[in-house]
Amino acid sequence: MFRSLLRSNPRLTVLRNHITPPLVNQFIQIRTMSVPATMKAVVVEETGGPEVLKFKTSYPVPTPRAGELLVRNNISGVNYIDTYFRTGLYPAPKPEVLGREGAGIVAAVGPQTSGFQVGDRVAWLSTGGYAEYTAVPIAQTAKIPDGISDEDIMASFLSGLTVLAFAKEAYPVQKGDWVLLHAAAGGAGFLMTQILKSIGANVIGTAGGAEKCALVKSLGADVVIDYRSEEDKDWVKKVKEATGGRGVDVVYDSVGKDTWEGSLEAVKRKGTIVWFGNASGPVPPLPLAKLTPKCVKVARPSLFGYIQTREEFEYYTNELFNLLKSGQLKTKIHKIYPLEDIAQVHKDLEGRKTMGKPLLKP
Repeated sequence: MFRSLLRSNPRLTVLRNHITPPLVNQFIQIRTMSVPATMKAVVVEETGGPEVLKFKTSYPVPTPRAGELLVRNNISGVNYIDTYFRTGLYPAPKPEVLGREGAGIVAAVGPQTSGFQVGDRVAWLSTGGYAEYTAVPIAQTAKIPDGISDEDIMASFLSGLTVLAFAKEAYPVQKGDWVLLHAAAGGAGFLMTQILKSIGANVIGTAGGAEKCALVKSLGADVVIDYRSEEDKDWVKKVKEATGGRGVDVVYDSVGKDTWEGSLEAVKRKGTIVWFGNASGPVPPLPLAKLTPKCVKVARPSLFGYIQTREEFEYYTNELFNLLKSGQLKTKIHKIYPLEDIAQVHKDLEGRKTMGKPLLKP
């Protein structure tokens, strides 16, 4: 279109003669809607507690590079992993805009980038979600199908892809398996309970407090353990009772420090433990000899190890979208917070005050 305009308008002949092909290509390939120069964003300049989350009102809007899109975020997800980058448990260069996922509208398409256009509704996995705009790679960006809201996508995107991959690959759950799921009322646990039950597994879910336990029970969990109660504080004993003394086939443990020893006790002989989080702190260095008596297998997976190729990413996103569209997977939003309240979100997460997924409205 731009080239034909130059050819058809004689007044633009001089301009045509002075624009080189690379500049023409760049003009064609970077397609934008009206984008401001600055935006609201939350920046971490040093590691620490929630107080290091600094709300800015004039942070530079990023420019998409080759293979990238600029997305105007409508909703962003908040995940426990964000606290690890904030505290320095997971090292990353600072200053940094946290946030691993978002949903919104494509505002610009970078050079040498195809498959997306301005105006597309998309969900993405990358970094920089605590902001009005984020430059994201197309390799881990998906178009949102009609019939699914941005809110439902963000209540399930990173967490949903994670639990699908872990239930299919980290340990391939089979019908009839006994599964111990810690933090079953959290953002990931809420989704995983449903996915495990859809496979036909027997689910033992742990949670803290009567309200959270009632939520987990409503999702179909076979046994719910309130680790805060006097009756259930010896949760390993409860697991053994539920499984006839055998133990569970697999433990999905996102709590870490407070539960790792109990998880080793609760798993059966030749069972598997999948550690995938550090809500109470990281699992300490593990003597391999502890695995020997019961021939236990352990895994410490990350979602991104399962979606490195576009084919893998599309497989799991399509699985998730189909579950959402069919109504087989329900989402639960804890609360939608304004961007400037991000410090409170982190306090609520770390204080275990959330049920379901906390979201941000940039």
